[in-house]
Amino acid sequence: MTDHHASATAALPRKPVRLGRPSPQAGEINMVAKQVAQLTELVLDGIPLSRNQADWIVENVREKDLQCLLDGAARIRDKFIGTDVSTCSIVAGKVGRCDQDCSFCSQSAYFKTHVKGETVLSGDQVYQASREAAANGASCFCVVNSGLGPTDEEIEQWAPVFERIREPGDIGLGASLGVLTPEQVRRLGELGVRRYNHNLQTSRRFFPNIITTHGYDERLETLRLLKQAGIELCSGALFGMGENWSDRLDLAFELRDLAPEVIPINFLMPIDGTPLARTPPLGPTECLKIIAVFRYLLPKAQIEIAGGRNTQLGTMQDRIFAAGASGFLMGNYLTTCGRSPEEDQRMVRQLGLQIAPFKPDPDRPESIRNTAPTTPTASSRCPDHAPA
Repeated sequence: MTDHHASATAALPRKPVRLGRPSPQAGEINMVAKQVAQLTELVLDGIPLSRNQADWIVENVREKDLQCLLDGAARIRDKFIGTDVSTCSIVAGKVGRCDQDCSFCSQSAYFKTHVKGETVLSGDQVYQASREAAANGASCFCVVNSGLGPTDEEIEQWAPVFERIREPGDIGLGASLGVLTPEQVRRLGELGVRRYNHNLQTSRRFFPNIITTHGYDERLETLRLLKQAGIELCSGALFGMGENWSDRLDLAFELRDLAPEVIPINFLMPIDGTPLARTPPLGPTECLKIIAVFRYLLPKAQIEIAGGRNTQLGTMQDRIFAAGASGFLMGNYLTTCGRSPEEDQRMVRQLGLQIAPFKPDPDRPESIRNTAPTTPTASSRCPDHAPA
């Protein structure tokens, strides 16, 4: 990604702290801003923040002085990532009847939700969804399966579809199939999977409160196998499930050790029928603070905002870039609807930014992106079974 002369921070509206006449409160804000500025310079100089420094940010940067943290996070993003906006799209290749008990998920067979039974898209449907994602400007297209992990047979069933997706050479191939064996990791590499999504979701401590049918170390082992195989890691979190800030920081430092190329940040979208259906929202300010803190702790990663962007941030979605995010998931989620690609493209233009172009694999010739409009498919239409 390349830097531009026009910084993203300059393009976004600011709400600077107005100190006015000296007062104890103003002095407190000024001290916080000064300390945040010092921490920002450390990160810009390539010095990782310690856990104590991260704890200080969480405890001392409150809503009244959040802007200084957002400003610093945007500066960090500008330096290490640039201002181009990375985008990805997903399609649910297999939906429902999952044998795992993830408390947030509409696809679990443990809960009665709007997802009924199991649905598997045809290869043609998945391919058409990838064509639309490329036409909308996405750099990566990820095929997602429900379940703990794929069988070898399922991977072979996807093999010709993966080849079709890669053939035009204008979008990266991603997969999110669950826990993998070493042999399956090798096979996915042979099939040209460039990036693999496997979220840790939360901290090791909080994980058993959300999922009991598999363990934290199973997820970590899959991520380590992928990294050893040279497949890009896309691993992040789902926030707003009842975790505390200590859990969020534990996860951030776990991810720092893994060094994934992409960190998707999701915010809980409560689904009727799941154990988390009545969980109160985090609120936009808390969401922006989470994004900013993760940018301070993971300055060189692509931080892409995914699920919950619409429901948790609402009209403040454009502030994700001011908080240090570098991209977002474009289009629908797995069983719920996102904003239209047109709305997101308009948001990026209005901020004076641009969507990052696809960078082809080194061993494949660069091709011209197809920008012709396409008929809405599984990736752009709101699924009939999804709540509006």
